[in-house]
Amino acid sequence: MHTLLFLLLLAGTHSATARTHSLKYFYTGSSQVPNFPEFVGVGYVDEVQIIHYDSNTMKVELKQDWMLKATDSHYWERETRSFLGKQQTFKVDIEIAKERFNQTEGVHIIQWMYSCEWDDETGEVKGYEQFGYDGEDLISLDLETETWITQRPQAVITKLKWDNNKAQLAHLKNYLIQECPDWLKIFVEHGKSSLLRTELPSMSLLQKSPSSPVSCHATGFYPDSAMLFWRKDGEELHEDVYVGEVLPNHDGTFQMSTDLQVSSIPPEDWRRYDCVFQISGVKEDIVKRLDKDSVESNREKPTDVTTIIIIIVAAVVALAVVLAVVGFIVYRKRNAECLPSPGNDPNALNPLNPDKVSISSSETSS
Repeated sequence: MHTLLFLLLLAGTHSATARTHSLKYFYTGSSQVPNFPEFVGVGYVDEVQIIHYDSNTMKVELKQDWMLKATDSHYWERETRSFLGKQQTFKVDIEIAKERFNQTEGVHIIQWMYSCEWDDETGEVKGYEQFGYDGEDLISLDLETETWITQRPQAVITKLKWDNNKAQLAHLKNYLIQECPDWLKIFVEHGKSSLLRTELPSMSLLQKSPSSPVSCHATGFYPDSAMLFWRKDGEELHEDVYVGEVLPNHDGTFQMSTDLQVSSIPPEDWRRYDCVFQISGVKEDIVKRLDKDSVESNREKPTDVTTIIIIIVAAVVALAVVLAVVGFIVYRKRNAECLPSPGNDPNALNPLNPDKVSISSSETSS
């Protein structure tokens, strides 16, 4: 499709509301990267992977069962041909990129991403197309001006060529604003039981040491359109607060955390602070009160005096029992040594008949 494709390292962005859906495709080509396919293509709906292709298998792999209902055999035939074509294009384009950057060998990666977003409440749609090379942004499409924006001088040649190709720009705009959202609506409808579900998180407060910030961690929630923030006396805090990114879990849910610097907060004021979790589609907030007893830590907790006394008493009692048992055993052993052995004593009673003496005893007496 394009003559030059570049690597783009994209910061993970998440929709502010669950009503905003996205369809994204990523294509990656590599040169001399060990144990990695030369070409990989993946697709996502609302951050959930739906399709995978790589140059090792040369097959389109379905990642969600509901995609079968959303498509037909012709769709997958077209997708397979599309991936095969892009694989060949990337192989050529990475050599062109190396030439543009005056490179002859070494490890190099190019990537192309395009996506569309659709707000199912307002009907608003947006489209994006971006490129990069070896870890740096290079060129992207501005749909408002219908021009390409470059970040590095090596892409100026490409920008001039693509800006002058009005037919190609019209095709891209139609795909990103019309065709891509149409497919996105179909996918959301067929996958709504999974995509439109809501899962609430488990929340915990963590602190490494008394001087460390308290981290409020929420995990296991879905969708990713969630907010996590600290509050004091009901007012949202912005100072002494660090908010982390939303990260995926292995099971398809998400996690995030936000840190509060507590070194300057008096212990008696801790309970004035709350950690609040909000997620689209749920009216009630999940609130975790900042409290010394609710904060988990790696450090050892001090043992109180009562616990120490109980441990000492238990140890003394156990020792006394052991000494008593040992004393009883010694006593029995000494008594046994003082008595004659029944097998050697001629006057011993017959163990089978206590009223009679042993045979050896009667013989001796006669």
